[in-house]
Amino acid sequence: MSEEKKTLFVNNREIEIAGERNLLELIRKAGIDIPTFCYHSELSIYGACRLCLVDVKGRGIMASCSTAPEAGMVIFTDTKAIRNMRKINVELLLASHKRECPSCQRSANCSLQDIARKLGVHDVRYKQSIKDLPVDESSPSLVRDPNKCVLCGDCVRVCSEVQSVGALDFACRGSNARVVPAFDSNLSEVECVNCGQCAQVCPTGAIVAKSNIDQVWDAIYDPDKIVIAQVAPAVRVGLGEKLGGFAMGENVARKMVTAMKILGFDEVYDTCFAADMTIFEEATEFLDRLENNGVLPMFTSCCPGWVKFAETYYPELLPNISTTRSPQAIFGSIARKTLPAKLGVKPENLVVVSIMPCTAKKYEAQLPKFSQDGRPDVDYVLTTNELAQMIQSMGIQTNELEPSAFDMPLGFSTGGGVIFGATGGVMEAALRFAVEKVSGNPMSPIDFKETRGLAPRKEATLEVAGKKLRIAVVHGLANARKLVEEVKAGKAAYDFVEVMACPGGCVAGGGQPISHDKDFRTKRAAGLYDTDKGRQVQKPQDNYWVDKCYAESFGGRPGSHEAHTRLHTHYQNRSQLFDAKSPILRSKKEDALPICVTLCTKQSKCPGQELLGRVVEFVKQKGWADSVNIDAAFSSRPEADGTISVTVGDVVIPRNDSVEQTFAEVRRAIESAFAK
Repeated sequence: MSEEKKTLFVNNREIEIAGERNLLELIRKAGIDIPTFCYHSELSIYGACRLCLVDVKGRGIMASCSTAPEAGMVIFTDTKAIRNMRKINVELLLASHKRECPSCQRSANCSLQDIARKLGVHDVRYKQSIKDLPVDESSPSLVRDPNKCVLCGDCVRVCSEVQSVGALDFACRGSNARVVPAFDSNLSEVECVNCGQCAQVCPTGAIVAKSNIDQVWDAIYDPDKIVIAQVAPAVRVGLGEKLGGFAMGENVARKMVTAMKILGFDEVYDTCFAADMTIFEEATEFLDRLENNGVLPMFTSCCPGWVKFAETYYPELLPNISTTRSPQAIFGSIARKTLPAKLGVKPENLVVVSIMPCTAKKYEAQLPKFSQDGRPDVDYVLTTNELAQMIQSMGIQTNELEPSAFDMPLGFSTGGGVIFGATGGVMEAALRFAVEKVSGNPMSPIDFKETRGLAPRKEATLEVAGKKLRIAVVHGLANARKLVEEVKAGKAAYDFVEVMACPGGCVAGGGQPISHDKDFRTKRAAGLYDTDKGRQVQKPQDNYWVDKCYAESFGGRPGSHEAHTRLHTHYQNRSQLFDAKSPILRSKKEDALPICVTLCTKQSKCPGQELLGRVVEFVKQKGWADSVNIDAAFSSRPEADGTISVTVGDVVIPRNDSVEQTFAEVRRAIESAFAK
């Protein structure tokens, strides 16, 4: 017997309950878009903004996001009382919000503006209360303006739940409540991985991508400079949404090139060329590890958010990460080495601009290791949104332009390079290369459907020339953390793993247009796969111009000495947060003995806390409190490894599981220092 249908009534319309987890989802299914700041289907239910109120007959006014549907409910979504409450709530938010709307990055795409307009809030009856808190511009990727924050908690939850980083949280109470990084530090001083997902969910522009538009305009206007650009694959299926006149996921690459030439870029190249080259290096590296008992599983290295995450939380896995640079970094190296001679420009007058879907690419570009002769390989990184802003500022109607091709030879790419922008794309491109190399036979078909789609983790075992390859694809750093923990515990075993920090991959990067379409990731990815399918050349190893680039500039083959010098990199342990020290005791003496105790941010009962207390008590008992500077440092590592330590002057004392034993060593070190 079939289960009896359950229904309820919304504004006198009977609506079937079909597994919705709350009234808000069900009401939206019924075609009524109730306003909300703090609700995202992918995040936990928070219920902070109180805008999604509904009147449930017999129960009163309730938040629809946190109320489960029940058969027989009678719900009204727009009574006079509810409308007044919503308007009051919006007015209160506006009263505590820095209202610089025309100049805000989120202007015209701001939830607060949108809701205020829909509710008819034209005046704010309450006195404006702005504390004029300092704007945090320390990060190379993001700008945080606490004066625009409405305390919806979206950034806190996405950072913790989706990315498992937890770089942001609530602090203080009442009217002093704020969202801040740990210890009220700047973003650059905490465990932020620069992914920009917080900026994607922030409804009011309190967190936005840092802009490099002005610097790029200055370079374009400088007659002595030659400004070239590389454009990442995901940009071409996101840009059209921002410009208008294009379908979601539509590939606008050729019209984008025309628009960029009008803007003043001298040459426009395709990062997909560098993506093809990345596969040459990464797949060659993987096969070498596979054949010569190298460190496995090998993790991909294209995503700087993932790399920083691993450097911070899993430094023991750094030997597992491919040493191949990301496509952005590879292109920068190629540009610096080959383009000055090709374009007839002095190296110092060549300006390299990246157009990326990703805010973490801004962080990557400024790393000292990606530079030559003191100059960064990539001078500036613009997001998809920033490029759209430049195009719109000049009044260019992109949909009316004649299409243009990328400039050659760095504008030629295969379908394998294009699909880098979707989760699973890097793995699929690498397999197209590796499987053909191992088997020695041309591949047909070339698609690996096992790597596609939005499942949190995709796994497959492929048999190639009698060998089994165990692969995995994961996106979203919380999902990556689960996979890594299983690998460490011996519960999962792979040979090759692709990781992308952003859910959905680069198509949903922190610099992409913000979309409220629940299928936007799928549609943008489909645009890339359609482009791949339409290419005459789909396998990276069939890119003639990459072969030519190797022959002329990079030692003739992947894995050569020159290739390793220019196209590979190294990683560093970032688990010790040296910049986030917290002072515990302070002396006025210039020659005070510095003591630092490391605490672990991932342990609720960290032994370092007890150790710190005993050290403070000891120096006070000895009468040395006015002669020491004691700090607490922080580590993301839960294990007692090299980053978990105590320093007394220049003496480093590794902390072990025994607080008593560690304290005895620390005490002796302090006594020895004062004896001297």
